[in-house]
Amino acid sequence: MTRPHIGRCWIGLAACLALCALAQTATAQTVAREQDIVGLRLGQRILVDDGSCPAGQIKEVKGSRMTASGIVAVKKCIPRSGTKTR
Repeated sequence: MTRPHIGRCWIGLAACLALCALAQTATAQTVAREQDIVGLRLGQRILVDDGSCPAGQIKEVKGSRMTASGIVAVKKCIPRSGTKTR
C-alpha cells in the first residue's frame, strides 16, 4: 500500500522553505547615512534614508558592476514602500 500524499507533502514543505529563504535575501538593508555602508557586494541593495531625495522617495545604493578597483555603486531615488519607521 503506497501513500502518494506523503510525497506531495514533502515537496510542498520543501517549496515553502525555499520561498522563505528567497524572501529573506530579497529585503534591502536601510541605513541613515551613506558613510554607514561597509563592504557593498555585487547586486546588493541598500536603502539610505538621509533626506536627500524628494518626499515619498528614498535613496537606493546598488552594487552594479565589478571593476579592477572594486564594485561600482549606482545611486538613485526610488518610491518609498510603506511607512517611515524609526
